[in-house]
Amino acid sequence: MPEGIAGITVAAALLSAFLHAAWNAAVKASADPKGAMAAQVMASGLVALPLLAELPLPSAAALPWLAGSALFNFLTFLALLRGYEEGGGFGLVYPLARAVSPLLVLGLASAISGEAVSGLGTAGIALVSGGVAFFAYGEGRQHPAAFLYALLAGGASAAYAVCDANGVRHAASVLGYGFAVSVVNALVFASFYRLRTARSALAALRSHSAIAILGAAASTLSYLLILWVWSRAPVALGAALRDTSLVFAALIAAALGERLTLPRLGAIALVTAGACAIRFA
Repeated sequence: MPEGIAGITVAAALLSAFLHAAWNAAVKASADPKGAMAAQVMASGLVALPLLAELPLPSAAALPWLAGSALFNFLTFLALLRGYEEGGGFGLVYPLARAVSPLLVLGLASAISGEAVSGLGTAGIALVSGGVAFFAYGEGRQHPAAFLYALLAGGASAAYAVCDANGVRHAASVLGYGFAVSVVNALVFASFYRLRTARSALAALRSHSAIAILGAAASTLSYLLILWVWSRAPVALGAALRDTSLVFAALIAAALGERLTLPRLGAIALVTAGACAIRFA
């Protein structure tokens, strides 16, 4: 059972967070974010499929966790989508969901896997969650339904993190498990995209080939890195470090000309302090 978190593990989690922020920024900047997202997920699955032939497939013990990961990942997406539709906007729904998730992971991992996190580690998780929540400061205060969907998304996100952590620990290969999840997620998302838009995900892939290729590379590497982290360290610590992606997203936005407000600077300071606490937990 993982008990702590080493420097190289922290570095891997932070790199995962940066890559996660980068591909999300590219999708968000697209003229057709839904199509770009569908293209990226489909490309990830198509790249992963032939590689699975050369890798150990997930063991029978890992399959229930893999199924749970796919289910809760999809539920997270649905809850986020409904939150946006209720008027919450990306600035409210996504930060709140990411803020709630590590705290719930802490409880779930303790109950399901018996993982224990030190007091310093718990403080670090709380600081990261508080800082991430601060990114939603002043956003969408008149949208209680969106707030509820953000909480639901956070709960589902916590569930799929715990599923992935247990799944990869039962799998013979981090790569085999990660690529298998990518294929399943691509099938689920492509089906949903077809039902919702009457367009195929392959059509979206053709329309957004550049984002699909770069996004698939970044998202796949980000996912494999966090799976490796969860195979070596407590899932709650890894999940909190992964959620520093919002700091990287803010810094990317600032580099592109968006102003860093005082609340965002405060949020970045809290998240940074939390990441430092986790490193020395």
